[in-house]
Amino acid sequence: MTDTRPTLRLQRGADTRVQRGHPWVYSNEIDMTAEAKLLAPGTVVRVETVKGDPVGCAYFNPHSLIALRRLSDDADRAIDAGFLTERLTTALGWRQRMFDAPYYRLVHAEADGLPGLVIDRFGDVVVVQANTAGMERLESVLIEALTELLSPAAIVLRNDTSVRNLEGLPSEVRLAAGALPEAPTVAEGGAVFPLDPLGGQKTGWFFDHRDNRAFMARLSTGARVLDLYAHTGGFGVQCAVAGAFQVDLIDRSGPALQVAALAAEMSGVTDRVTTRKADAFAALEHLITAGETYDVVICDPPAFAKSRKDVGGAAKAYRKLARLAAQVTAPGGVLMLASCSFHMEAASFAQQTARGVTEAGRTGRVLRRAGAGADHPTHPHLPESAYLKAEVFALD
Repeated sequence: MTDTRPTLRLQRGADTRVQRGHPWVYSNEIDMTAEAKLLAPGTVVRVETVKGDPVGCAYFNPHSLIALRRLSDDADRAIDAGFLTERLTTALGWRQRMFDAPYYRLVHAEADGLPGLVIDRFGDVVVVQANTAGMERLESVLIEALTELLSPAAIVLRNDTSVRNLEGLPSEVRLAAGALPEAPTVAEGGAVFPLDPLGGQKTGWFFDHRDNRAFMARLSTGARVLDLYAHTGGFGVQCAVAGAFQVDLIDRSGPALQVAALAAEMSGVTDRVTTRKADAFAALEHLITAGETYDVVICDPPAFAKSRKDVGGAAKAYRKLARLAAQVTAPGGVLMLASCSFHMEAASFAQQTARGVTEAGRTGRVLRRAGAGADHPTHPHLPESAYLKAEVFALD
């Protein structure tokens, strides 16, 4: 550390949570001096207790509610390319132990010791999201570290998430290094999907549901499958590859369904996959009226609760979705319901989905209750890093 690293002190009593391992400090827990308020967002600072004892180093944003995000327990640790390489190497080592092919989330923010940073790896293509001012300031050394460690063909910056607004950061998507392959793809579960790192949602693919997609595919042999909120067909196309005799994909995004149709073609299952542009709730009402049923029903909606104030309405929406989806699930069939809303707690989500199934007049059992895959680790002191929930019902 240089002698010029600024020092911030915590308010009396505010250090307890941090010393127990929590990676965040809120703005009202800091002695916010005039000098602190003038620090540039993303500045790395030394953090001390009110008595002057060091508790680590962090990057600081005086304009954010989460003002400090801890980088190291060592208050004097240099935050440079060496630091990033060390953290990236550790994250890579775990993924290489868990996965046979280089398709995974390489860095999951705080859980991998790199707060505010998300990196997905698609073979030779690496997609980066820097969601905080601290990570934004480290961009050049991060690109250097990734290039040295992985030698990728391309590094894409997908800095267009809404959380960047909270940090006062602009939205941008650009190729940071290398050149993209002509037609990049993602291979999963025997299926092949087109990949659009520059234009697709998030980083271009959702690795978090990998295990849930595999589970539902295993239950789909010889089945008629309904994939609601199908997006680009991650669930449904894999079900078809696994032997489903019919898969209906429903989503309100025409472009996403076009990608799903291409994925079905690339995976050799076009004859068993149909796409339909429609609102999921309206589609379910229509199917119920028509008396249609499916052996496997998959519902993976976007976040119904994007903030804490949305939780009440989201609970009703999840319950309604469960009630309608249960009505189109055949006797002896399987229903999966998912939520990617962190603000919707797992216990509440389980309660609402169970109520919806009961309101549909159905009985059964929960076969699986799961979250994101192992490449989305959770920080032991940060429940916010565990956001995904999936409930799989076997209905009588």
